[in-house]
Amino acid sequence: MNKWWKLLGVGVLAFTLAACAIDYPKPYDYSAYKQSNPKSILVLPPKNMSLDVKATYSFYSHTQRPLAEAGYYVLPITLVDEIFKSNGLTLAHDIHNVSIQKLYDIFGADAVMYIEVKEYGTEFMIFDSVSTVTAEATLVDLRTGAMLWQGQATASSAEDEDKSNQAGLASRLLGAVINQILSTTFDQSHEIAKMTSERLLTPRVYHERIHQDGILYGPRSRLYKK
Repeated sequence: MNKWWKLLGVGVLAFTLAACAIDYPKPYDYSAYKQSNPKSILVLPPKNMSLDVKATYSFYSHTQRPLAEAGYYVLPITLVDEIFKSNGLTLAHDIHNVSIQKLYDIFGADAVMYIEVKEYGTEFMIFDSVSTVTAEATLVDLRTGAMLWQGQATASSAEDEDKSNQAGLASRLLGAVINQILSTTFDQSHEIAKMTSERLLTPRVYHERIHQDGILYGPRSRLYKK
Protein backbone atom coordinates (compact mmCIF):
# COMPACT_ATOMS: atom_id res chain seq x y z
CA MET A 1 0.00 0.00 0.00
CA ASN A 2 2.83 2.36 0.85
CA LYS A 3 4.31 1.66 -2.57
CA TRP A 4 1.16 2.89 -4.29
CA TRP A 5 1.07 6.03 -2.16
CA LYS A 6 4.69 6.74 -3.10
CA LEU A 7 3.90 6.28 -6.78
CA LEU A 8 0.89 8.55 -6.43
CA GLY A 9 3.03 11.17 -4.71
CA VAL A 10 5.63 11.01 -7.47
CA GLY A 11 2.87 11.39 -10.06
CA VAL A 12 1.38 14.42 -8.33
CA LEU A 13 4.84 15.99 -8.02
CA ALA A 14 5.57 15.39 -11.72
CA PHE A 15 2.21 16.92 -12.70
CA THR A 16 2.84 19.96 -10.52
CA LEU A 17 6.29 20.52 -12.01
CA ALA A 18 4.89 20.15 -15.53
CA ALA A 19 2.18 22.72 -14.78
CA CYS A 20 4.76 25.13 -13.41
CA ALA A 21 6.83 24.67 -16.56
CA ILE A 22 4.06 25.96 -18.87
CA ASP A 23 5.55 28.66 -21.02
CA TYR A 24 3.11 31.54 -20.56
CA PRO A 25 3.51 34.48 -22.95
CA LYS A 26 5.69 37.22 -21.54
CA PRO A 27 3.76 40.32 -20.46
CA TYR A 28 3.95 43.16 -22.96
CA ASP A 29 6.39 45.89 -21.94
CA TYR A 30 4.26 49.01 -21.52
CA SER A 31 6.92 51.11 -19.77
CA ALA A 32 7.46 53.48 -22.74
CA TYR A 33 3.70 53.64 -23.36
CA LYS A 34 2.92 54.58 -19.75
CA GLN A 35 5.75 57.12 -19.62
CA SER A 36 4.54 58.78 -22.83
CA ASN A 37 0.89 58.76 -21.65
CA PRO A 38 -0.57 59.89 -25.01
CA LYS A 39 -3.91 61.66 -24.95
CA SER A 40 -4.37 62.34 -28.67
CA ILE A 41 -3.62 60.06 -31.63
CA LEU A 42 -3.04 60.81 -35.30
CA VAL A 43 -4.01 57.81 -37.45
CA LEU A 44 -2.35 57.73 -40.86
CA PRO A 45 -4.00 56.14 -43.91
CA PRO A 46 -2.97 52.47 -43.78
CA LYS A 47 -0.39 51.02 -46.12
CA ASN A 48 -1.99 48.43 -48.39
CA MET A 49 0.10 45.27 -48.72
CA SER A 50 -2.79 43.28 -50.20
CA LEU A 51 -3.91 43.01 -53.83
CA ASP A 52 -7.21 44.83 -53.29
CA VAL A 53 -7.04 48.58 -53.99
CA LYS A 54 -9.97 49.22 -51.63
CA ALA A 55 -8.07 48.03 -48.56
CA THR A 56 -6.55 51.35 -47.44
CA TYR A 57 -9.68 53.46 -47.13
CA SER A 58 -11.94 50.57 -46.20
CA PHE A 59 -9.80 49.82 -43.15
CA TYR A 60 -9.09 53.51 -42.47
CA SER A 61 -12.81 54.22 -42.11
CA HIS A 62 -13.01 51.80 -39.18
CA THR A 63 -10.08 53.10 -37.13
CA GLN A 64 -11.46 56.19 -35.43
CA ARG A 65 -14.31 54.70 -33.38
CA PRO A 66 -12.45 51.96 -31.43
CA LEU A 67 -9.65 54.35 -30.48
CA ALA A 68 -12.13 57.01 -29.38
CA GLU A 69 -14.04 54.43 -27.33
CA ALA A 70 -10.74 53.38 -25.75
CA GLY A 71 -10.43 56.89 -24.34
CA TYR A 72 -8.30 58.84 -26.83
CA TYR A 73 -8.91 61.99 -28.82
CA VAL A 74 -8.49 60.88 -32.43
CA LEU A 75 -7.86 63.51 -35.06
CA PRO A 76 -10.74 63.26 -37.59
CA ILE A 77 -9.50 60.93 -40.31
CA THR A 78 -11.34 62.76 -43.12
CA LEU A 79 -9.65 66.02 -42.13
CA VAL A 80 -6.26 64.32 -41.83
CA ASP A 81 -6.63 62.72 -45.26
CA GLU A 82 -7.68 66.03 -46.81
CA ILE A 83 -4.65 67.83 -45.34
CA PHE A 84 -2.31 65.26 -46.87
CA LYS A 85 -4.03 65.46 -50.25
CA SER A 86 -3.89 69.27 -50.25
CA ASN A 87 -0.14 68.95 -49.77
CA GLY A 88 0.26 66.54 -52.68
CA LEU A 89 0.42 63.32 -50.62
CA THR A 90 -2.13 60.85 -51.95
CA LEU A 91 -0.36 57.53 -51.37
CA ALA A 92 -0.20 55.92 -47.94
CA HIS A 93 3.38 54.81 -48.57
CA ASP A 94 4.50 58.43 -49.06
CA ILE A 95 2.50 59.58 -46.05
CA HIS A 96 4.20 56.98 -43.84
CA ASN A 97 7.56 58.40 -44.91
CA VAL A 98 6.79 61.89 -43.59
CA SER A 99 9.11 62.69 -40.69
CA ILE A 100 7.93 62.54 -37.10
CA GLN A 101 8.85 66.17 -36.57
CA LYS A 102 6.82 67.28 -39.60
CA LEU A 103 3.76 65.33 -38.44
CA TYR A 104 4.04 66.88 -35.00
CA ASP A 105 4.42 70.40 -36.41
CA ILE A 106 1.32 70.02 -38.60
CA PHE A 107 -1.04 68.05 -36.35
CA GLY A 108 0.30 68.51 -32.82
CA ALA A 109 -0.92 65.08 -31.65
CA ASP A 110 0.84 63.16 -28.86
CA ALA A 111 1.23 59.96 -30.88
CA VAL A 112 0.87 58.63 -34.42
CA MET A 113 -0.62 55.28 -35.45
CA TYR A 114 0.97 53.50 -38.42
CA ILE A 115 -1.14 50.67 -39.87
CA GLU A 116 -0.35 48.08 -42.55
CA VAL A 117 -3.13 45.99 -44.08
CA LYS A 118 -1.41 42.66 -44.72
CA GLU A 119 -4.40 40.79 -46.10
CA TYR A 120 -7.69 42.01 -47.52
CA GLY A 121 -10.10 40.28 -49.87
CA THR A 122 -12.29 37.31 -50.62
CA GLU A 123 -11.09 33.87 -51.65
CA PHE A 124 -13.56 31.89 -53.74
CA MET A 125 -13.60 28.13 -53.27
CA ILE A 126 -15.77 25.25 -54.50
CA PHE A 127 -18.18 25.22 -51.59
CA ASP A 128 -17.62 28.63 -50.07
CA SER A 129 -16.12 32.09 -50.25
CA VAL A 130 -14.09 33.44 -47.34
CA SER A 131 -13.20 37.09 -46.70
CA THR A 132 -10.15 37.71 -44.53
CA VAL A 133 -8.55 40.91 -43.26
CA THR A 134 -5.26 41.06 -41.35
CA ALA A 135 -3.58 44.24 -40.15
CA GLU A 136 -0.64 45.38 -38.03
CA ALA A 137 -0.37 48.65 -36.11
CA THR A 138 2.48 50.59 -34.50
CA LEU A 139 1.99 53.49 -32.09
CA VAL A 140 4.83 56.03 -31.97
CA ASP A 141 5.34 59.04 -29.72
CA LEU A 142 5.31 62.13 -31.95
CA ARG A 143 7.32 64.15 -29.43
CA THR A 144 10.23 61.73 -29.01
CA GLY A 145 9.92 59.18 -31.83
CA ALA A 146 9.83 56.31 -29.31
CA MET A 147 7.81 53.24 -30.24
CA LEU A 148 5.06 52.77 -27.67
CA TRP A 149 3.18 49.70 -28.88
CA GLN A 150 2.82 47.18 -31.69
CA GLY A 151 -0.02 44.77 -32.38
CA GLN A 152 -1.65 42.56 -34.99
CA ALA A 153 -5.18 41.25 -35.55
CA THR A 154 -7.08 39.23 -38.10
CA ALA A 155 -10.72 38.36 -38.77
CA SER A 156 -12.46 36.12 -41.25
CA SER A 157 -16.02 35.55 -42.45
CA ALA A 158 -15.46 31.83 -41.82
CA GLU A 159 -15.52 32.40 -38.05
CA ASP A 160 -19.30 32.69 -37.82
CA GLU A 161 -20.13 29.97 -40.29
CA ASP A 162 -21.56 26.82 -38.75
CA LYS A 163 -21.73 24.44 -41.65
CA SER A 164 -22.52 20.78 -41.11
CA ASN A 165 -20.36 18.24 -42.89
CA GLN A 166 -23.51 16.15 -43.35
CA ALA A 167 -25.16 18.84 -45.47
CA GLY A 168 -26.17 17.62 -48.91
CA LEU A 169 -23.99 18.42 -51.90
CA ALA A 170 -26.78 20.36 -53.59
CA SER A 171 -27.35 22.49 -50.48
CA ARG A 172 -23.66 23.27 -50.11
CA LEU A 173 -23.33 24.20 -53.79
CA LEU A 174 -26.37 26.47 -53.55
CA GLY A 175 -24.95 28.11 -50.43
CA ALA A 176 -21.63 28.63 -52.18
CA VAL A 177 -23.33 30.27 -55.17
CA ILE A 178 -25.31 32.61 -52.90
CA ASN A 179 -22.19 33.54 -50.89
CA GLN A 180 -20.22 34.29 -54.04
CA ILE A 181 -23.00 36.44 -55.47
CA LEU A 182 -23.19 38.41 -52.21
CA SER A 183 -19.41 38.73 -51.98
CA THR A 184 -19.23 39.98 -55.57
CA THR A 185 -22.15 42.40 -55.22
CA PHE A 186 -21.20 43.72 -51.78
CA ASP A 187 -17.71 44.26 -50.39
CA GLN A 188 -17.86 41.67 -47.62
CA SER A 189 -14.24 42.42 -46.72
CA HIS A 190 -15.31 45.91 -45.62
CA GLU A 191 -17.34 44.44 -42.76
CA ILE A 192 -14.54 42.02 -41.89
CA ALA A 193 -12.15 45.01 -41.80
CA LYS A 194 -14.38 46.49 -39.09
CA MET A 195 -13.98 43.33 -37.00
CA THR A 196 -10.21 43.36 -37.49
CA SER A 197 -9.95 47.04 -36.58
CA GLU A 198 -11.93 46.53 -33.38
CA ARG A 199 -9.71 43.61 -32.37
CA LEU A 200 -6.58 45.55 -33.19
CA LEU A 201 -7.46 48.90 -31.61
CA THR A 202 -9.55 47.89 -28.60
CA PRO A 203 -7.78 47.29 -25.26
CA ARG A 204 -7.81 43.55 -24.57
CA VAL A 205 -6.65 41.29 -21.77
CA TYR A 206 -6.12 37.53 -21.92
CA HIS A 207 -7.05 35.52 -18.86
CA GLU A 208 -3.93 33.36 -18.69
CA ARG A 209 -1.93 35.10 -15.97
CA ILE A 210 -3.73 38.33 -17.04
CA HIS A 211 -1.61 38.57 -20.17
CA GLN A 212 -2.27 41.85 -21.97
CA ASP A 213 -0.91 42.92 -25.34
CA GLY A 214 -3.46 45.40 -26.70
CA ILE A 215 -3.42 49.16 -26.49
CA LEU A 216 -4.00 50.74 -23.09
CA TYR A 217 -7.09 52.71 -22.14
CA GLY A 218 -6.75 56.43 -22.76
CA PRO A 219 -7.44 59.33 -20.35
CA ARG A 220 -11.04 59.75 -21.53
CA SER A 221 -11.95 56.23 -20.45
CA ARG A 222 -13.28 55.34 -17.00
CA LEU A 223 -10.87 52.39 -17.10
CA TYR A 224 -7.85 54.66 -17.53
CA LYS A 225 -4.89 53.36 -15.49
CA LYS A 226 -7.02 50.59 -13.97
